[in-house]
Amino acid sequence: MIDFKNISQAQLKKLARLNDAKARQEEGRFLAEGVKVVEELLKSDWQIEALLIMPEKTKYWEKLILPGTNEIPTYQLTRSQWEKIGQDREPEGIMAVAGIKQAPEFSKWLAEISGNILILHEVNNPRNLGALTRSARWFGFNDIILSANSTDYTNPKAVRASMGNIFHLTIMPEIDLTAVLPEIKKSFFLIGSHVREGLLPHPVQKKAALLLGNESHGLPESILKMADEKWSIPGSGKADSLSLPQAAAIMMYECTRP
Repeated sequence: MIDFKNISQAQLKKLARLNDAKARQEEGRFLAEGVKVVEELLKSDWQIEALLIMPEKTKYWEKLILPGTNEIPTYQLTRSQWEKIGQDREPEGIMAVAGIKQAPEFSKWLAEISGNILILHEVNNPRNLGALTRSARWFGFNDIILSANSTDYTNPKAVRASMGNIFHLTIMPEIDLTAVLPEIKKSFFLIGSHVREGLLPHPVQKKAALLLGNESHGLPESILKMADEKWSIPGSGKADSLSLPQAAAIMMYECTRP
């Protein structure tokens, strides 16, 4: 039997602060909401500080609250309390408070990568970032570099959109791409994406580093010119472009084709 605790107003106020990126970095923790998100978190080696539940939503989360979670403090919240910290309009009634994992030392991490990597330049839409992590894990891009001025991957919207996949990836945030791309090119075939110009995406015979840019502006020329090859996805319709997660998924698929 789980001993559900009641949450205090002071605790709730501190949790509400975690919707702000600065507060998350200061405290080293963030909120992970939703059944699938918490399920993946529980399967991972990430630190879980607490679980939050809504008793009225038992049917959604009861299978996750097992004897193995007894050691995790678990708090019950009313709907009005939940609305102060949650993201979903109709919540599933389970959320975790997770510790932010410290990124490894860059050069050591890069040397140990055996697969492909995804590099994102100034991606500032958290839902797009979450969707990108889902595709990345699906296609085996288990290592992701986020440039400086990208959205925080612990943003609650990014975490929710990732469906918990961030907990199974290594994400390197706040990286100066101009400084690290020459080092990356020593071991990886660097592919830059472009909306209008470039080769058709195709299978790659060596480890690939797929580089994608901001949703609105793409990659700056100073970054794009560093790529070994430039790719563009052709279209026959009238839309201006594919969404960033769509384009990324197509290119990741092509990278992994035999």
